[in-house]
Amino acid sequence: MSDLDVTLQSLHLYPVKSCGGIGVHEALLIETGLEFDRAWMVVDEHGEFLTQRELPRLALVAPTLRVNDLVLRAPGMLALHLSLDAVEAPCRVRVWDDEVRAYDMGELAAQWFSDYLGRRARLVRFDPEQRRASDPRYSGGVDAQTVFADGFALLVVSTASLAELNRRLAARGQPTVAMERFRPNLVLDGLDAHGEDFVDTLTLDSPDGPVVLKLTKPCTRCTIPNVDPATAAVGTEPGDTLALYRADARLGGAVTFGMNAVVVGGVEHRLQAGARGRATVAF
Repeated sequence: MSDLDVTLQSLHLYPVKSCGGIGVHEALLIETGLEFDRAWMVVDEHGEFLTQRELPRLALVAPTLRVNDLVLRAPGMLALHLSLDAVEAPCRVRVWDDEVRAYDMGELAAQWFSDYLGRRARLVRFDPEQRRASDPRYSGGVDAQTVFADGFALLVVSTASLAELNRRLAARGQPTVAMERFRPNLVLDGLDAHGEDFVDTLTLDSPDGPVVLKLTKPCTRCTIPNVDPATAAVGTEPGDTLALYRADARLGGAVTFGMNAVVVGGVEHRLQAGARGRATVAF
């Protein structure tokens, strides 16, 4: 084991699962990750979750978090304002293999997403009394909880990993890509390319005391990074280039980029972009 000095280069929230993200200076760490991260989700009329995999236009739904509300904007649509303190009817929805309790956000939100997507859809918010555990095979003995994220509280990526991918894209004559393609929560400076693969524990300074995260499972990549977040156009890059060098033997050859993380300590502490930290690396 050895420690490396790192810096939290940027911090990101995705309030509605599979919609656009927000770069923030500060975010409150809660048991399930960052407050308001993937707290809402779009579902079909049967309560099954919808994502950019089948509906790439979700990438163009741009959120703004204000003191009292979440504002969603999308091309051709008036802004949708959602109170942070209000929900409507309780319901049950499915995210991957988990059926969980949630709250429907009402007819106005349902009509907004249905009109935008051209199919019946509703918006729901995770029930804070519901517990949804991360896969215990990867949580390192931590009672790790998440909300509507795919499986874990946080996603960590290094700036060096993106730089290496972009070097390889350019060498193949392909356009480079921005970090938003990979939807991380925490972006780190100070690691080598894909150095996050070998980080066991990440400790970050905060105004309230240290935040301690355990990096657990490599993040397997589907087609979402191939969706251009500026246009929602779907291509084959950067997936084709990643497949050339990021087949991960730990996960049966699946293509991975970034590491999932769970919360070990520092719940109710405020994480801030620019925070200094230490990555404990196991080689």
